[in-house]
Amino acid sequence: MKIISVEDNCLGAELGLQPGDRLLRINGARVRDSLDYRFRFTARNLTLEVEKSGKRQIFEIEKDYDDMLGVEFEDLKVRKCANNCVFCFVDQNPPDMRESLYFRDGDYRLSYLHGHYITMTNMGPKDLQRIVDQRLSPLYVSVHVTDAELRRKLFLYGKDDGLLEKIKFLTDNRIELHTQIVLIPQLNDGEYLQKTLDDLYGFSPWLRSVSIVPVGLTGHRRGLMELATVTPEYAAAMTKLLSGLQSKYPVKNSHFLFLSDEWYILAGKPFPSPEFYQPYDLVENGVGQVPKFLAEFEKEKNQLPVSLDTRTEFTIITGRLVNEIFQREVGSFLNNIRNLKVNIVPIDNDFMGRSVTVTGLLTGHDIVAQLTKRQLGQAVWCTRRIINDEGTRTLDDMTPEEISAQLGVPFRVSNDSILEIFERSIVG
Repeated sequence: MKIISVEDNCLGAELGLQPGDRLLRINGARVRDSLDYRFRFTARNLTLEVEKSGKRQIFEIEKDYDDMLGVEFEDLKVRKCANNCVFCFVDQNPPDMRESLYFRDGDYRLSYLHGHYITMTNMGPKDLQRIVDQRLSPLYVSVHVTDAELRRKLFLYGKDDGLLEKIKFLTDNRIELHTQIVLIPQLNDGEYLQKTLDDLYGFSPWLRSVSIVPVGLTGHRRGLMELATVTPEYAAAMTKLLSGLQSKYPVKNSHFLFLSDEWYILAGKPFPSPEFYQPYDLVENGVGQVPKFLAEFEKEKNQLPVSLDTRTEFTIITGRLVNEIFQREVGSFLNNIRNLKVNIVPIDNDFMGRSVTVTGLLTGHDIVAQLTKRQLGQAVWCTRRIINDEGTRTLDDMTPEEISAQLGVPFRVSNDSILEIFERSIVG
């Protein structure tokens, strides 16, 4: 592992480690990545093998359990997914997006570190054993279907990838798994869905949850398999089916099956209570994200004033999917505050296709094009989910500063908090 920085007054600095040095082994075991380092560095007595200026040096150290070197390593070299799924968003992406969005991530380490969903087709016995040895739990697994023949058709992998055997090995060794099914009407629903749920439930309680997500189709599916979309009628049938299935798959102190928020919105059905989703945090998969936001807003209302001393106006933008909810739940409340005007504006996704309606996939160019010449007030706000993890770029590679310059007012992102938007809009 290549070291790229060393903190002052840390163990690494005491050893004379410098950027460019490489940590090769700890107690004779190879260090392949930061997970190996964190796992092996917990012992009190360590032998470090380090490469400095092309020469290998050995350091014998004694340390407290929680002492670390105080160095930063180069980023993980991410493993590519082994599949070519017929619904993969990478194949549906338009040009001119951030370069990283054209890469199929299939790395179990990022599943552990960041909650990324992976298919596990590229994982062999050594990978599975490492997960068990280093307790890389929980992991998040994209299943979609368990029928071997349909898996080959959907994944375009060409052979049985042994998914159920891998899941059995992990759950037998008490690795916690959360799974998802991207549901495609007339393809992996019906009897296939029932078989998939039955198979996965057989691995509970260590297979904790199954989240069902509707297939997402953009306007850039050239040369790809024809897939059916999820209609409001189909969504209504799915919400009804889920309520009937919950009793079939009982688990202690929680639920086994979850639908992403999009199902309830499309069907025009009420969300389950926020407590329904506990104790798991699946919001990054769009499961319970809107109910959680609405519950937090209910708490925030008590901290908002009934009037302002000076006239204030700002704009909140959303995707089409949640706009009606925002108009009803957020806009109507905020616009009852005296001297405050809040514009709730839906943005159509012309960049990816108007079938894409979620807020998190909005792009800078669409925002600018559709807000130009509008009365925006002092600022425009959107969820942080449209920006990369570093907070620097939209999907189409625009910075918040570039959007601000073209709009003529500050463009800001929030942590899904209306109170944050309100307070930062008031103070400027």
